[in-house]
Amino acid sequence: MASRTNRRILLGGVLLCIAALPCADSSRLIAAESRPQPAAVAANFPVASAARLAGDGKQTRFILDLDQTVTFRAVTLADPYRVVVDVPQMNFQLPAGIGSGGRGLVKAFRYGLVMPGGSRIVFDLTGPAKIANSYVLEAANGQPVRLVLELEEVDRTAFVSSLPVENRPELRPAIAEAPPATVPSAPAPDGTQQKPDGRPVVVIDPGHGGIDNGTQSSGESEKNLVLAFGLALRDKLEKAGKYRVVMTRDDDTFIPLNDRTKIARNLKAALFVSIHADALPRAEGDAQGATIYTLSDKASDAEAQRLADAENRADAIAGFNLAEEPTDVADILIDLTQRETRTFSNRFARLLMSEMKQTVRMHKHPLKSAGFRVLKAPDVPSVLVEIGYVSNKADLGHLVSEGWRSRAVGSMAQAIDGFLTKRMATAGSSN
Repeated sequence: MASRTNRRILLGGVLLCIAALPCADSSRLIAAESRPQPAAVAANFPVASAARLAGDGKQTRFILDLDQTVTFRAVTLADPYRVVVDVPQMNFQLPAGIGSGGRGLVKAFRYGLVMPGGSRIVFDLTGPAKIANSYVLEAANGQPVRLVLELEEVDRTAFVSSLPVENRPELRPAIAEAPPATVPSAPAPDGTQQKPDGRPVVVIDPGHGGIDNGTQSSGESEKNLVLAFGLALRDKLEKAGKYRVVMTRDDDTFIPLNDRTKIARNLKAALFVSIHADALPRAEGDAQGATIYTLSDKASDAEAQRLADAENRADAIAGFNLAEEPTDVADILIDLTQRETRTFSNRFARLLMSEMKQTVRMHKHPLKSAGFRVLKAPDVPSVLVEIGYVSNKADLGHLVSEGWRSRAVGSMAQAIDGFLTKRMATAGSSN
């Protein structure tokens, strides 16, 4: 493939890492940094206005039109074959549906926010390929700034030998670390120290986010629907004032699965509630209603297994795949804790079903279980709630309705309050 002769900033090589781009191995982000940025700052984000693929199964070029030059880094990943390009946070103004189809060495690509200050483009490849060249062309002769990625077909051996060691862990996005379980309050005006917040912690986990849209239907994305639901649930619980509520994300940011669990564990949370919205492939018919899932080693049915498999691929969708961290379940104390936690999770799931069925439509089999990674905290009762099917017209109508959301949030808040009130009373009587 002929090289471009235009004036350009050359950043060749398999791995490109520029100091100006936020890297995951830099200082960890604090919780405040995960808040949406002011409009004045957002207006300065680079704008991506067009993207296209050219070439064939031997050599393929990707071109992204921008309104300003950017730094970037790119890396190839295996199993499945992918290329990940990290860029500063961008305003993607690309045509709807772009990237769903591919050309040459690229099957498809996706893009979006992957952490505050950073966006990502992920290419799914048809087979092993190397990054033959990658660069940014400066604007010239009426043409915009362009980020160019040139791929060449290689065999498996050459591909593996070109991979960074352990796929470069520094490419994993930095995630806001959870604050300690109790945060000392600021001194009172008279200089005395106020008591720390001792209220039970409830962690609400809106699924997906950023580059990971989740399921989509009729122009609606799961990540947006569940975020709106999660924020409404947070507001409802905070209004009561009995619980300290923490969100794993409160904006369009991607959070890896293990980090969602870590937030709950670091906070010694009393309850973890993950919010999702399922979609059923057309070939599998139609389904409707909310479903509540708990953790189990064996899925309760084939649909539960399908959903767990799909949800557990979230990290790979964002361009990287974190190996599950080793657990100490062999330790008998940890094992006993995990068994007790599952008992509490199941108890809350039943209570939640009882409350929700009074206000919203439930799935014909509303209680299920499977091996969801996001539910694997051994010491935090956890459930995953599929609030409906975006693939079902009636459910989708409910999911975008503020009235339905208010009723569903009310019943969920009622269940949370009933569960934690009983647990606190039990814990108090045993002391």
